[in-house]
Amino acid sequence: MCGGGGGRSQADIDKEAEKAAADRIAAEDAKRTEIEGRAEEKREDIGEAIESRTERRGARGGSGRRSLFKTGAGGYLGRFG
Repeated sequence: MCGGGGGRSQADIDKEAEKAAADRIAAEDAKRTEIEGRAEEKREDIGEAIESRTERRGARGGSGRRSLFKTGAGGYLGRFG
């Protein structure tokens, strides 16, 4: 007494499954395209940041990170050591 599936034929079920698979593939393609676009933007932003940092440094190489413990006047040891 299970019935025949509510009047739906196997062909209808197959068509729905194919459409669902095609929709899923299209959604994945759209998502991949969006991710690749964002990755390219980040790549460009990082490249620009590196270029601007290099330009600001000049020939000396810039200050970079300073140690809090160096013995000169700027460090912890120079002030409290």
